[in-house]
Amino acid sequence: MLKAKVLVGGPCKTSDITEYNQTQGVRILEFENPRMGCEFELWDCGGDPEFESYWPDPLKGSNGVVIIFNDSILSHLKETEMWYSCFVQQQLVQNALCLLITHHKPGSGSDKENPALAPPLNRLKLVHSNLEDDPEEIRMEFIKHLRSIINTVSESRDSEKMSTSQMKLMSISIITNTINK
Repeated sequence: MLKAKVLVGGPCKTSDITEYNQTQGVRILEFENPRMGCEFELWDCGGDPEFESYWPDPLKGSNGVVIIFNDSILSHLKETEMWYSCFVQQQLVQNALCLLITHHKPGSGSDKENPALAPPLNRLKLVHSNLEDDPEEIRMEFIKHLRSIINTVSESRDSEKMSTSQMKLMSISIITNTINK
C-alpha cells in the first residue's frame, strides 16, 4: 500500500469555530483509503509562528501541502506567502501538489472572488470554503488533491523501481562482459 505525507497549515484563527483550539506544535491524523490504495498522514502544523521550531521534522519527506487561510484578514495574504515558501518551495514540493483553501466564515458575506495573491501563489489551485454553505464541495476538492498526490507518489515509486531494475541489468551486463573477457 502506498503512503503519503500531507502537510496542513496556515495562519492562526482561520476557522469559523467559536471556541478556537489552536494546534500546539504538531498534530498527526493517520487514515487509510482502500479505494485509493493508500495510507495518509495529515500533519497539522498549527498556525502560530511560536511553534515554528517544531516544523523541520514534519516537513521532511512531505508529498503534498494544504494551506488554509481567510482572505478577509489582510495579514493572512502575507502569511500565506511565508507558508508557501517554507512548506512548498523550501521542501521542493511541486506546485501542482499544493492546494490553497481560502476559508469564509459563515455569514461573512464573502463572495467567491479570488483574492489578490502574489506570484507564484496566484498560479496554485485555489478553493473557496464555507463549511456551513457547501461542505461537500470542499470535501470533493480535498479528495481530488489527495488523488493527485497519490498519483505522483505512485509514478515516483514506479520510476524508482525502473531505475533500480536498469541498474541491476547494467551490473549484470558488466559482470557478464568481465567474465567473458
